[in-house]
Amino acid sequence: TVARPPEKLNLWTDEEARRQFDFQWSEFARRYRGIPASRLSFDLVNEPARTEVALYVKVARRAVAAIRQVDPARLIISDGFRWGQLPIFELKDLGIAQSTRGYQPFKLTHYKASWVGGGNWAEPTWPMKQGDRVQGRDWLVEECIDPWKKLAAAGVGVHVGEWGAYNKTPHDVVLAWMRDLLPFWKEAGFGWALWNLRGPFGLLDSGRT
Repeated sequence: TVARPPEKLNLWTDEEARRQFDFQWSEFARRYRGIPASRLSFDLVNEPARTEVALYVKVARRAVAAIRQVDPARLIISDGFRWGQLPIFELKDLGIAQSTRGYQPFKLTHYKASWVGGGNWAEPTWPMKQGDRVQGRDWLVEECIDPWKKLAAAGVGVHVGEWGAYNKTPHDVVLAWMRDLLPFWKEAGFGWALWNLRGPFGLLDSGRT
């Protein structure tokens, strides 16, 4: 888990954890075999982080093999590395999709979010000035769009599994950022899912002023 507290076993380094992980996914595959991929997909690990790419790739390949032994046609997704931010080219030959995130710039999307220490950040603008660099449309393309377009060009399906902004970010800033970001995903052919529908990142009962 990327949350706290940590798990008792370490999926990246403990064989027993990997064995249990493979078994759990094979059981899910058995339970839901026959439901078409258009209605059900498997996402292996939420936002893998705090390890090495090679260790995550080893875990992912084992789990995919366990699923396919039971249900070869199941649609399988890997989140990108480092909390979904980076495409994993080491998995491009595996025939699975990958999921990115839309939370950049983080100090805009998580402004005043207590669980990441956002209460001490300066009120965001869009574009944002970070040190000597301006984070705007060109920055979004360079940092958040182009790497994933390269993965898609290699034949890997890509979607944005989560994106949105916390309800404390000024609403005009959120809308300006969204208007710049969404056309890039549309042009790239990436589907997306807002986090969340109802709640502080969402459309309904968001608590925004």
